[in-house]
Amino acid sequence: MKLGFIGTGVMGGPIAQHLLDAGNELYVYNRTKAKTDSLVANGATFEDTPAQIAQQANIIFSMVGYPSDVEAIYFGEEGIFSRLTAGKIVVDMTTSTPTLAVKIADAAKKMGAAALDAPVSGGDVGAQNATLTVMVGGDQETYERVKPLFEKVGQSVHLFGEAGKGQHTKMANQIMIAGTMTGTVEMMVYAQHAGLNMTDVLATLSSGGAANWSMANYAPRILKGDYTPGFFAKHFLKDLRIALDEADKMHLKLPATALAKQLYETMVDDKQLGDDGTQGLIKIYENM
Repeated sequence: MKLGFIGTGVMGGPIAQHLLDAGNELYVYNRTKAKTDSLVANGATFEDTPAQIAQQANIIFSMVGYPSDVEAIYFGEEGIFSRLTAGKIVVDMTTSTPTLAVKIADAAKKMGAAALDAPVSGGDVGAQNATLTVMVGGDQETYERVKPLFEKVGQSVHLFGEAGKGQHTKMANQIMIAGTMTGTVEMMVYAQHAGLNMTDVLATLSSGGAANWSMANYAPRILKGDYTPGFFAKHFLKDLRIALDEADKMHLKLPATALAKQLYETMVDDKQLGDDGTQGLIKIYENM
């Protein structure tokens, strides 16, 4: 199958590699070309623009940073829609806005093509191990066509409804992660200041009711002083802002999520630590 993949970063790169390993013909694009080098070395073909990806591939995946990046690669002068033709499928795996997902789906439909929004959860480890959770919005027929490819990169794949519903599900996921991330770092700050053995604390909490994915995956990195991004803090802040904006549209108040956003704003905007992983949040407690 001829596939395209746009955005081969921390998560997109491993996902694209799994699709390539499955025997597909893969065309790749990334703004920083060097980030496609390993894929090209393994048999992928680099294309100079998203438009060329759309021309070459029958199913085009995208995974970039921000909604503005999504807008550019789909609707820009050399974007996907400048050369997309009937019968093709676009799949945006970026965590973006439900509104933009609907806009992409509507544009694709007018061209006789189809679109899915399919954000994922699981971080860099999930991408590398093909154990991601894939949350999909779109029509059933298109979903069934793409599902075998999702299953190459994820262990849990589910369709939640029409366009935008995948993004709404990802927002629910990020709301939960906001709580477990703040809980993890504050637990560690508390335990360290109480003079507890952190290795023993983590082993004990992981076997009880406090167990959660953030603690299991990020607390060990914090203990090692490893703040490399499994997921960029700047992207997580973007997600929290989207979630709160969507909540506002539904006339909902989410005070815990709002507080998490404020903490990540301190980390990303004030401390300029947006290129750290989300676990870098613990750094803002040093001066508290």
